[in-house]
Amino acid sequence: MPTAFLFPGQGSHAPAMRSLADAFAPELTEIVLTETHGDAFARAGEGTAFAQPAIVCASLAQWTGAGRPSVEFFAGHSLGELSALAAAGSLDPADAVRLAVVRGSLMEAAARETPGAMVALLGDSAQARAAAAESGLEIANDNGPTQIVAAGSPDAIEVVMRKAKARGVRAMELPVSGAFHTQAMAPALEPFREALEDVQIERPTTPVHSCSTTKPFGDDPADIRDQLAWALVRPVRWRETIDSLIAAGATEFVEAGPGKALVRMLKRSHPDVDSHVLGEAQRGLTHV
Repeated sequence: MPTAFLFPGQGSHAPAMRSLADAFAPELTEIVLTETHGDAFARAGEGTAFAQPAIVCASLAQWTGAGRPSVEFFAGHSLGELSALAAAGSLDPADAVRLAVVRGSLMEAAARETPGAMVALLGDSAQARAAAAESGLEIANDNGPTQIVAAGSPDAIEVVMRKAKARGVRAMELPVSGAFHTQAMAPALEPFREALEDVQIERPTTPVHSCSTTKPFGDDPADIRDQLAWALVRPVRWRETIDSLIAAGATEFVEAGPGKALVRMLKRSHPDVDSHVLGEAQRGLTHV
């Protein structure tokens, strides 16, 4: 059956990341430890500068440990696009990890410059969006029909907690240090674009659906660089990305990463779709 591999973004870090990376991608582990000047795996909960390279490394390690399965589609949630493009042959895995180091550091610096916060709004989408708008927040992630993530100033987050409750929406502040995927990340955009210019980018050998545009990345490396840079300030349109994969023919979804966040979202939004984490689904996949 046509299969889509999904790679997670920030928030999916787990205790097993280091052992996973050491077992299947020791060369990538070395890059993470050297370029973050410490054990980013153990410190992933401290901030995005550690979390991002650790997650990309662990995700690619799990994919490698499964034999680098050949599938019909790839997609990544935010940061996970670097992993997805590496799996599709567009980026060298080592470059994907190095870009995650740069991306995480730049986003952390932008968050220090413009302090922000993020909140998950769970429930009716229309009511959640209304509560966010009333509080002056931007929609950073549209993860599904019953989950969006809004971002903005810490003061606005306090307001939305009250507004959401009044509208019957559950609000849960996320343990992140900034208003990611909003204009607060603008200072990171051009430096990240410069970092992207320093790495070789090839045409993906397998379609990789962008979570910013919901469409497959094109063949032009310049366009891929542009989309990856602009993604820092654009919302994650994950609900639409999953819909576009289903429309393209995907009938099975496999999460390749240290957690289960993407499968959990899928089971809520598409309970009839076949979805698994990689460890549960790798039997029967064709290896290359």
